Amino acid sequence: MVNFKDKFLNFWKTLGPGLTTGAADDDPSGIATYSQTGAKYGFMFAWLAPFTIPLMSVVQEMCARIGIVTKQGLAANIKKHYSKKVLFFCTALLLFANTFNIGADLGAMSQGMQLIFPNWNFAVLVIVFAVLSLVFQVFIPYKTYSKYLKYLSFVLLAYILSALMVDMDWKEVFRHTFIPSMSFTKDSFIILSAILGTTISPYLFFWQTSQEVEEEIMTGKIDKVEQEEEIREDIKEMRTDVWSGMFFSNIVMFFIIIACASTLYKSGITNIGTAADAAKALEPFAGHFSSLLFAIGIIGIGFLAIPVLAGANSYAVSECFDWKEGLYRKWNEAYAFYGVIVLGVVVGIVLNFIGLDPIKALIYSAVLNSLVAPVILFFIVRLSSNEEVMGNFKSRPVAKIIGWIATIVMALAGIATIISLWM
Repeated sequence: MVNFKDKFLNFWKTLGPGLTTGAADDDPSGIATYSQTGAKYGFMFAWLAPFTIPLMSVVQEMCARIGIVTKQGLAANIKKHYSKKVLFFCTALLLFANTFNIGADLGAMSQGMQLIFPNWNFAVLVIVFAVLSLVFQVFIPYKTYSKYLKYLSFVLLAYILSALMVDMDWKEVFRHTFIPSMSFTKDSFIILSAILGTTISPYLFFWQTSQEVEEEIMTGKIDKVEQEEEIREDIKEMRTDVWSGMFFSNIVMFFIIIACASTLYKSGITNIGTAADAAKALEPFAGHFSSLLFAIGIIGIGFLAIPVLAGANSYAVSECFDWKEGLYRKWNEAYAFYGVIVLGVVVGIVLNFIGLDPIKALIYSAVLNSLVAPVILFFIVRLSSNEEVMGNFKSRPVAKIIGWIATIVMALAGIATIISLWM
């Protein structure tokens, strides 16, 4: 008889790229967006947490399926089946959104550290965090590095714990969780777009696909012709991994929104500058330990998110130009691949010294993601549903429908945001 411990260990072994992708989804930009949502609108948008779980899970499963079946990253598949113009357009959108996001995350991490050590210099912290994230990604072997990412996802529990320390009106929480509500104003459309953009994010698409390929390489499956039953087993484990990761990601999103709604919104504090500001603002209502947990979460998840953002850039660019790629390779085996990672982080550093406004950087990086996402989603749904590409492992009709719904929702959110900005 298998006991609970053995079941948990077996479940833990199946978790990998899906869990780290889900955790990276709650990066400092996401934390700031969710905090601002709760502070400004109370529980109004809590329903987006359960609403987006199937959308993001199906999309990430499509990406993972493409990686497992084709043994290639997303950019490589777009390159193979579409024109170079399409490939370069998608990659350019990704680079722009991700690099902006890296800069915003570095700034948020530094401000989070200043909550713990107020006298530490912001500029120095930005550079130190950037260098540390590069060292982790470039010089630590992938087998070790992937475990580090997996365990680092636990830092997100800080947000659940900090929320549970708050006095919550659970009846009101559940009402807004299961009954959607919306105010049709310019600001609400922007925050809606930001939530969708930071939840269903383009960098996660590229990262998920390429990480599945890395896993295939690490387990020695990349060079062998797998039997159909073996691929089905891989997809089954991947599905557990992906859905678990996305569920975890949205649980954290949910608790951040309701924590800020129960404290900041009810006290009239409706404007949050950064994720670090949210942690500081929580202290009078939830106590020092709660705000400290919030700040630690910002720093910890930043160390997970920045490598994912920079890595997604590098996978896409390397596949565009057929460069050697992969975190399993050493620095001297893939100079160009690691060079793109370094360049993205360096530009992210620079963005923090040209007057980048914290709230605009974090929220609008999420909005930018929402504008980029539907373009790339179009190709993901088509590739994963194409029998010539996927063979017997193409996405099922239900998944295809949900994939198109996600694409349409993201497109409508982007259009609504553009219109509202001109209002």
